[in-house]
Amino acid sequence: MSADHNAISAFLDAQAAESGAARNTLLAYGRDLRDMSDWLARRALTLAALTRPLVEDYLAHCDAQGLSRATRARRLSSIRQFTRFALEEGWRGDDPAIRIAGPGRAKRIPRTLSREEIQGLLDAAPAIGRNPADRARNLCLIELLYATGMRVSELVELPVAGCRGDPAVLVIRGKGNKDRMVPLGGPARRALRDWLALRDAAPEGSLLARLLAGKGGRWLFPAPGAAGHLPRQGVSRLLGQMAVAAGIDPTRVTPHVIRHAFATHLLEGGADLRSIQMLLGHADLGTTEIYTHVLNHRMRELVLNHHPLARPHPPVPASST
Repeated sequence: MSADHNAISAFLDAQAAESGAARNTLLAYGRDLRDMSDWLARRALTLAALTRPLVEDYLAHCDAQGLSRATRARRLSSIRQFTRFALEEGWRGDDPAIRIAGPGRAKRIPRTLSREEIQGLLDAAPAIGRNPADRARNLCLIELLYATGMRVSELVELPVAGCRGDPAVLVIRGKGNKDRMVPLGGPARRALRDWLALRDAAPEGSLLARLLAGKGGRWLFPAPGAAGHLPRQGVSRLLGQMAVAAGIDPTRVTPHVIRHAFATHLLEGGADLRSIQMLLGHADLGTTEIYTHVLNHRMRELVLNHHPLARPHPPVPASST
């Protein structure tokens, strides 16, 4: 086993144990570092010999291969994590990657919805469903999405035990099995209470009662299937139905767009980025900062559309003498 292989394995083990990195993150780190190790090996070098010029040459090599800006930025991030770890472990006395400016990621403004559109979805939700229990579930589902900004995977995997007792705060298990707490407002708490009441009173022999007797009994939103809970695709379909009922293009309404709306509306209301980062479960504040671009974009449109000096004026007629 090569020295590079041992070093990469030790780094990945530390990331898993100390940082709680998700499996996909660890796989990406491993692929990126092995690619650089192979590039160095072709020059009879190892990761221990890394210098700033070598890292810059490697990134130029990645660019020449036609790799996207996002991929090159991710590879530099992997290298930075590794070289910082090597410095902290005492494997080397410097960090050659710390001052290298990466290509960055393209700033894509997230799609979102206005407050009026969100209200339209909330108003439409109680009419979506075949029976009172389905309708209560659907309203609870979108109320929780908008009230917490949670990911759809986090929503469908909510255990019912943590939702009982009219909680003012929900504990959400996010990426890397990290828990975070998010507060619930009045409408979301009422929708949750109403759904739990109908869920618990499911008539004997009904589909809901059969689901609760099986794997679905563990989850807030039980459903047929191997997992026992509502699938992510099922949430997307329900949101599409609400969008149609609210007169909104259904292609604009997804669980992640609701998450974007949660963050954008908080920022518009004066919330600070650090608090939004914690509520969303972002590991990096830079990920949360994209919402400032949404706000800046809206403010620019506001000025361009409504400020008197931003609108063209008809020419002033020449005065007669």
